[in-house]
Amino acid sequence: MAGNSTQKMKINLKVWRQKDNKTAGAMKDYSLDNVSPDMSFLEMMDTLNETLVKKGEDAVAFDHDCREGICGMCSMMINGEAHGPQKEVTTCQLHMRKFKDGDTIVVEPWRAKAFPVLKDLMVDRTAFDQIMAAGGFVNVNTGNAPDGNAILIGQENAELAMDAAACIGCGACVASCKNASAMLFTAAKISQLALLPQGQVESAERAKAMIEKMDELGFGNCTNEAECEAQCPKGIKIENIARMNMEYTKSLFGSRK
Repeated sequence: MAGNSTQKMKINLKVWRQKDNKTAGAMKDYSLDNVSPDMSFLEMMDTLNETLVKKGEDAVAFDHDCREGICGMCSMMINGEAHGPQKEVTTCQLHMRKFKDGDTIVVEPWRAKAFPVLKDLMVDRTAFDQIMAAGGFVNVNTGNAPDGNAILIGQENAELAMDAAACIGCGACVASCKNASAMLFTAAKISQLALLPQGQVESAERAKAMIEKMDELGFGNCTNEAECEAQCPKGIKIENIARMNMEYTKSLFGSRK
């Protein structure tokens, strides 16, 4: 801990700078004085950019939106960890009190073939959108809103489905995996539907379509090292991968049961 909030820190940064997708990138060194422990990591990056702009230099490009730990856009590799050293938080919810005065912090973008760098710390994560488009939906005529108790769902399945649905699609699982596997993301999206009656009709076909799209996009395979679960800001469990594999197996044998 850095101490009380009145203390200021000096932070040394090594930040990945890359002009665009076609230009080679490199690490660049920066230094910031008077960093408050109460700053979020993105506020610290804002301060760096203000300093760079005042010097007439190009600001560091990075994704952000809600800054409330909900959207998952604030994706950065910080000292080799997706979203940084604090467990189950996104980068925007990481605060500088997790670092010490004089620390050197290495900041990089996600590294994956399927997530090409757009600029600096920004990557193109539309591959996740393509996986969702392949099968992350249900084809049912819902009509008017049904009565809340019309379809009974067991508490255990309801809770498991909600846990899987907590995935925000940030890509930390891909960035943390040595194979750049998207299986935890894909499994979470398959599980949240497969566990509910509305999604069970197409569960096997959905798993087949989404897994095939995932492979087509160049994501790697899972080797069960659980780095994805360890770095997931929403604590998505790898048991979802087992459920996904079960649904995929059903699709190979033509079973929906």
